[in-house]
Amino acid sequence: MIDFHAHLDLYPDPVRIVQEVVSRQMYVLSMTTTPSAWLGTSLIAKPGSRIRTALGLHPQLAHLRIGELVLFDQYLDQTEFVGEIGLDGAPDFKNHWKQQVQVFEHILAACSRSGGKTMSIHSRKAAGAVLNCLSVQPDAGIPILHWFTGSQKELQKAIQMGCWFSVGPAMLKSKKSRELVSQIPRERILTESDGPFAQVGNNNAMPWDVQLATSELASIWQVEESKANALLLSNLRTLVTKK
Repeated sequence: MIDFHAHLDLYPDPVRIVQEVVSRQMYVLSMTTTPSAWLGTSLIAKPGSRIRTALGLHPQLAHLRIGELVLFDQYLDQTEFVGEIGLDGAPDFKNHWKQQVQVFEHILAACSRSGGKTMSIHSRKAAGAVLNCLSVQPDAGIPILHWFTGSQKELQKAIQMGCWFSVGPAMLKSKKSRELVSQIPRERILTESDGPFAQVGNNNAMPWDVQLATSELASIWQVEESKANALLLSNLRTLVTKK
């Protein structure tokens, strides 16, 4: 199982979650929402596990933590993964749009200077702006659009730009999202939980809930679940060897 976007440090008991992830032999990309959280979150992952930690500055926190860009630059060379980063155009955060763009552009430029990173990107109500920023910094690395909810036109532009996509069980409950996912090249999709923020039923999503997303993808692709699992694993291997 692959969870390419989870917030392990934000579960009430991260150590227990990590133990379960390790016992299930899962591949997990653990997000951080601020650079100051990166060192501590990195220590959650057990040595030798299939957990990797991404360095991020979440757009919803950009206006509060813009001063941590110094830390971001300091830690960047210690990881191949960056996330969660991006832009958020929702009404609650639109007032801080200028700071969001400043932070995102800084991060993309830093990633370009460092030789490119694998980036997990937030684009809620901001897909067009995210894609525009990525087009200015084509050497920033491999963009993976997490929980993409843009328009059909924006999806096609993202695909043409070479973006990847991570999808989870909460996202795939939506008819619109399922339609979008059906148009994404299968070889550029990975699963995610977005736990503990996303919900599965009445509960916070767990990393192993990604199997529900795999089942949904198998249905969308009209293949056996075992074949969907194999394809997702092949996608992961392709992604981590692209750089």
